[in-house]
Amino acid sequence: MPTPEKKSRKKPHQPALLGPVRPRVKVLLPLPLDGAYDYGVPEGMAVPGPGSFVEVPFAGRELRGVVWDGAPDPTLSEGRLKNILGTLIVPPMTDSLRRFIDWVAAYTMAPPGAVLRMAMSVPSALEPPGQQAGWRLSPAGEAARAGGGGYRLTEGRRSVLDIMLPGEIRAGADITEEAGVSAAVLRGMVDQRLVEPALLPRRTAFPSPDPEHPGPELRPEQEEAAASLRNLVGERRFGVTLLAGVTGSGKTEVYLDAVAECLRQKRQALVLLPEIALSAQWLERFQERFGCEPALWHSELGGRRRRNTWRAVAEGEAKVLVGARSALFLPFPDLGLIIVDEEHETAFKQEEGVIYHARDMAVVRARFSQAGCVLVSATPSLETLNNAEGGRYTALSLPRRHGGAGLPEITVLDLKRVPPERGRFISPPLVEAVNETLARGEQAMLFLNRRGYAPLTLCRTCGHRMRCPNCTAWLVEHRAQRRLQCHHCGHTEPTPPSCPECGAENSLTAIGPGVERVQEEAALLFPEARRLVMASDTIPGPAAAAEAARQVAEREVDLIIGTQIVAKGWHFPGLTLVGVVDADLGLAGGDLRAAERTVQLLHQVAGRAGRAEHPGRVLLQSWIPDHPVMQALISGDLDTFMAEEAAARRPGGWPPFGRLAAVIVSSEDERAADRVARDLGLSAPGGEGVQVLGPAPAPLSLLRGRHRRRLLLKARRDVAVQPLLWDWLSRVEVPSAVRVQVDVDPVSFL
Repeated sequence: MPTPEKKSRKKPHQPALLGPVRPRVKVLLPLPLDGAYDYGVPEGMAVPGPGSFVEVPFAGRELRGVVWDGAPDPTLSEGRLKNILGTLIVPPMTDSLRRFIDWVAAYTMAPPGAVLRMAMSVPSALEPPGQQAGWRLSPAGEAARAGGGGYRLTEGRRSVLDIMLPGEIRAGADITEEAGVSAAVLRGMVDQRLVEPALLPRRTAFPSPDPEHPGPELRPEQEEAAASLRNLVGERRFGVTLLAGVTGSGKTEVYLDAVAECLRQKRQALVLLPEIALSAQWLERFQERFGCEPALWHSELGGRRRRNTWRAVAEGEAKVLVGARSALFLPFPDLGLIIVDEEHETAFKQEEGVIYHARDMAVVRARFSQAGCVLVSATPSLETLNNAEGGRYTALSLPRRHGGAGLPEITVLDLKRVPPERGRFISPPLVEAVNETLARGEQAMLFLNRRGYAPLTLCRTCGHRMRCPNCTAWLVEHRAQRRLQCHHCGHTEPTPPSCPECGAENSLTAIGPGVERVQEEAALLFPEARRLVMASDTIPGPAAAAEAARQVAEREVDLIIGTQIVAKGWHFPGLTLVGVVDADLGLAGGDLRAAERTVQLLHQVAGRAGRAEHPGRVLLQSWIPDHPVMQALISGDLDTFMAEEAAARRPGGWPPFGRLAAVIVSSEDERAADRVARDLGLSAPGGEGVQVLGPAPAPLSLLRGRHRRRLLLKARRDVAVQPLLWDWLSRVEVPSAVRVQVDVDPVSFL
């Protein structure tokens, strides 16, 4: 087995090497390994340069990796050095992507090979693309087509010759269909040597978007913002711009103008969306602007499409790609622009495997690529606002809605004063508002950010609560499927007819509302309304999202009942009322970003109302109407709210004014997890500007069958936390049954 560089030092007494020494290179493999391995280049093979994709032997297998930067270890003996097996015919990985992979690995404290694996996520794309067999006229066929050669031709064969041009290669099915003949006629011409086999040329699967395709006319403030972004792209330099603007202000049209400039520069553009599988309307807007659809990258793509897309990106054929966070690791040869739409969304944080935040890593990838980066949001994150206020990012603002539409009027319904009827969750004022809206022929939405029918099921007899066997979480009832489900690990079980604790029949009852329960209540309150539930359970992918958008746009739906997926990017001109069933939902718990996230989500949801000529109205049901979040939404003064949030965090050095890193210890053996967490707590680093909190059980102290303990390192902004963490973790022996995971800049504290 080849040996990593850091473990391959020759002993001082080893004799000098004799004879010719093979050229050698470092190869990084897509495995969770600490670094690159040295390999020899066999005689007769050109030495592959950095970025070349190669095949090598490793631990009894043949693996593919990338020739990496840095000098091989000259002291490694020839006898221990294995040879590269071959190079692959694929564009080499660019220097900028290799540097990005190294940077991400160092920042997130992940093995470089694990990061490389994300960039090599489609192994089949490293194979040369296959070509289909077709047919062309042979020299004899060309002569026969011109009337020479003395061939006696049937009417069918003459038809084939008439439609085939000399030198043209066509598929057999195309030939027979256009000539109106059977496949037997074509086979006969093959036997007569009038046509001969040939490989069809590769077809371009990704048409090039046209930057000069007529786009919408921009308002003066939109044009000013677009000009700034065009200049950034045109200068072919790194820079970060925050494009902020109220919902419906036309931010998408502005940044698509920057994409057009990127295309004029003959460079590639990447657009990151938090829910790419649900972005049917966004894709329609792109097609209207550029005359074709962009390349797509998300989890719903089939294997062949992923392979073709990866290869098209690497070869520069895919000019614009729209994708989820993992698209950051695709092999763009000349990336000129990265757009992060809805930059505040927590969906950009990868919580498993290599833990990273795509928004922050997009800035880094743009820097290595000398590309522009645009962060877009109606409710920017406090981190991004802080960077803009500090001058690190340029800030652009669109304060008005497109087309003269006004912002919706927002009212808080105090549930202490106007509670719902017993056993219900929609208050009388909201019921009345929905009825009035539907009576005018307009559309309404009821929003509740909770999937399923009810978040908790308990026994009325003994009080037993239905809990996930693998997690510290209650099972959520999905009544339509007659099942209980854990939304953390995916465990499902049928809803039992009796209590599993005391055996009481028909004693289980649903506690609290989920979106399915709101749908059930809406069916009773608004029986004539045509209803549509929009949740991840009912809108699983792009096709379902496109169909839902069509139904709403064509007014086949009167009342939308949705979870958080309705908050992002939808444009429903007929929607004038949004009712939030539980506006307080995100404020529970001790998450330091709870208020920020709640105001962002509710502002986004409110922005779905009144986007056309009819004014919008938003009703927020709340038990705490005086909460700063509710007051900020009513006043529309989100800037003051975010300033107050910043002022509350600054004295304690909480992000973005300080650094955090979470250390999560987990094991199937609870005592083993406790021991390692205790040892980490005892050896925790200290010093000025550094503090370690914990260990303590995580809020989800049992997740997927593993017991979890958390420690939180808190440091001043100017402290580099990675060296501290490396030193800290090296002091504690961790048994193989225990996993220690590091999350630099955590977003979730579960």
